[in-house]
Amino acid sequence: MDIKALSDDLEEVSSIYATQFDIQRTPDWFLLKLTEELGELMQSYLKYVGQARVSDASKGELKKELEDELADVLGMTLLIAKNQHIDIEEAVKRKWLQYL
Repeated sequence: MDIKALSDDLEEVSSIYATQFDIQRTPDWFLLKLTEELGELMQSYLKYVGQARVSDASKGELKKELEDELADVLGMTLLIAKNQHIDIEEAVKRKWLQYL
């Protein structure tokens, strides 16, 4: 999967979402939305590992929910990078991959 192409696709979806719900996607909104998604990720993770109340959901359903929330966090992270004109691939190479 190409990160730039993925970011472009996410931008298109996010723009549709914003239009549909009349949301102004300001730089602050992107970060606030990421914070919201992180909270949802934490909630899903706690359910998945048995540290929160769980309905009748199966382990497979809980895993899918966790995967979906991870996808939301990644998506919002990539959208913030795109909104701020950050080359996230280069940033990851500089910050993480220098140790390889």
